[in-house]
Amino acid sequence: MSEVRLAAESRTEFGKGGARRTRRAGKIPAVIYGHGDNPRHVSLPAREFTAAIRHGGVNVLLTLDIEGTEQLVIPKAIQRHAIKGTFDHVDLLAVRRGEKVTIDVPVIVVGDVVAGGVYEQEHPSVSVEAEATHLPTEFELDITGVEIGSHVTAGDLKLPNGVALLTDPEQILVVVREVTTASVTEEEAGAGEEAPSAGDEAAEEPAAENGE
Repeated sequence: MSEVRLAAESRTEFGKGGARRTRRAGKIPAVIYGHGDNPRHVSLPAREFTAAIRHGGVNVLLTLDIEGTEQLVIPKAIQRHAIKGTFDHVDLLAVRRGEKVTIDVPVIVVGDVVAGGVYEQEHPSVSVEAEATHLPTEFELDITGVEIGSHVTAGDLKLPNGVALLTDPEQILVVVREVTTASVTEEEAGAGEEAPSAGDEAAEEPAAENGE
């Protein structure tokens, strides 16, 4: 997995007003938890954090330089603006090198479904345990050759060495079904949904922060 260094700052302003001022300054309000320590309120540079998530995934390992002190963290919960998609708040988990942590990893379906079939993804992620500096960013699930009427479970995933599956291995991730008229109609209906208008965006307020 990738590791990214970010310069962070301690925060002394809390609540909705303080969070808005932090975001207007081009930063993201964040809280660091873990290791039995009191929560630590910091702000992250919005542009750099967004780039880290885009390139490293939601489980990217971050080394924060907090006014001369380094802290290794991973994102634990991210709140995004419902319309703009920008980051409103981040909960971070403090980790140490060599430490085992539990994370949810996205499952990406790849490959071509068999002729006459359509797949449905029942669960978008699985829970695993891995060393903090070797966290997987995603798992690929190849459905090539999976027959109609069959399914793929969490236990069918190919995990890297050192990664242990915590999700029930019998949990169904993907089901391949026969294409029906109803399936085609639903796909067409989804394609016809309208995107939110610009007027809707103006009416939106960022969600309230947890732990602020």
